[in-house]
Amino acid sequence: MSTDTSDLPSSKLGTKSHWDDVYANELSNFEEIGDEGEIWFGEDSIEKMVEWVQDYIPISPTPSILEIGSGNGTLLFAISQAGYDPTHIFGVDYSEDAIKLSRSIGVTRGEGSELIRFEVCDFLQDVPRGEDGQEEWDLVLDKGTFDAMALAEKDEHGRSPADGYPSRVGKVVKREGFFLIVSCNFTEDELKEKFANSETGLEYHSNIKFPSFAFGGHSGNVYSSIALRKP
Repeated sequence: MSTDTSDLPSSKLGTKSHWDDVYANELSNFEEIGDEGEIWFGEDSIEKMVEWVQDYIPISPTPSILEIGSGNGTLLFAISQAGYDPTHIFGVDYSEDAIKLSRSIGVTRGEGSELIRFEVCDFLQDVPRGEDGQEEWDLVLDKGTFDAMALAEKDEHGRSPADGYPSRVGKVVKREGFFLIVSCNFTEDELKEKFANSETGLEYHSNIKFPSFAFGGHSGNVYSSIALRKP
């Protein structure tokens, strides 16, 4: 693991074409057999993130919730099912088929899931806006999106598209709002260094504990997660 995103090798996981192919296939499978697709980081990550939301984000007054890189929408559906108002939940993804898939799943699930808003948006280029035009959110979520960005092609100066991500996140979190991120490429300390600083305006708040492993005399966590708050 590396704090410097320039040390991470480029991978197809960091390309839009890869995710377009993934979601085109998952959309086709859903339309044919009703398979909702892969749960990125597994069901355990969904459960733990929802538990954190329930611990720290009151249902009333109604919070505005944004997921960056929402994929098939599984996390947002789970948050809605936990009692949060789906009309204030918003998912964005730069893959058009991911948005088509999440919308279709929402309609099929019903029970409010169809009311969650999903829109195509390249977060590094565009500002996600709620139905009333707001650009700041009470809770912003990231489950693997920063990881994928860090694996994108570097520019001629060796800079990763992920380098500009933390500051953009800081801009869309409301005052007294939260950012919750789960990562497989970065440790908790590395996430703190990236996101808890004067550039983002975010401060470390808490974390989610994931199972640990030991190998070759070293130990670590399967995934890392921190929550940050804008004071």
